[in-house]
Amino acid sequence: MMTYKQIINKSIKACDSAGVYSGFARFLMVELLREKDMELYDVLDEVCDPDIAKDYEAKMARILNDEPMGYVLGYSWFYNYKIMVNENVLIPREETEELVGEILMAIDERYYNPVIIDVATGSGAIAIALASEVLSTVYATDISKEALEVAQENAHINNARVTFYEGDMLEPAIEQGLEVDVLVCNPPYIKNTEHIQHSVLTHEPHVALFGGEDGLYFYRKVFENAHKMIKPNGMMAFEIGFDIGEAVCNLAKESFPNAQVELKQDLNGLDRMVFVFLGV
Repeated sequence: MMTYKQIINKSIKACDSAGVYSGFARFLMVELLREKDMELYDVLDEVCDPDIAKDYEAKMARILNDEPMGYVLGYSWFYNYKIMVNENVLIPREETEELVGEILMAIDERYYNPVIIDVATGSGAIAIALASEVLSTVYATDISKEALEVAQENAHINNARVTFYEGDMLEPAIEQGLEVDVLVCNPPYIKNTEHIQHSVLTHEPHVALFGGEDGLYFYRKVFENAHKMIKPNGMMAFEIGFDIGEAVCNLAKESFPNAQVELKQDLNGLDRMVFVFLGV
């Protein structure tokens, strides 16, 4: 029988041989123990529980086969909230956590109890984080019924009050006659011709990845209709691909020529967010 430490070290070597990030070996064990209210540090040199060892080895085999960690575990952590994921939704990204942080700062500076909508919500991660951090009225839309089922489950387990509507981008919200202060959107923005990581292409839903030939298809749809629901002093915030920042800014200025448009970078210095402030 091997100790927890020995099992992890064995998996680290397997990751190195397979060209997989070796940090996954330790992270997976931490998560499996967390589910049993155990801390790896406390049991590192103890003999590994046989059931945990079996589960760990099965999940590690999937990781070594290039399956994303979120799908292997069935969840991912986003802004300290547990977000369930499956093949119907994207796994939330760290860059999107940065977007949420920027949105929260902007809300704190400009609004009191704003009405917020998260368009193309997917797993519901953004809407849930905002609803939990701002304690405001939050709506979310998605065209995928299957994605909305995941998002609703996530809202339930995180005790987040979010109202979900099924439909294409802004359409269901406009049909409901919603008026919002803050419109957030992290749409599919990968160009159809762009080469992407094999594990992403193989496992994550394509409907949530690709944004047309130039990556701008869904941004155009938002900007064409946002005036029907955004309040005069409203704000829009978008996650973007690192190479389409200028193009998204130009679309924003065409639709809202009097708005203040800001291009923001992520922690890696890449263009990652566009903010549009109306009524300034």
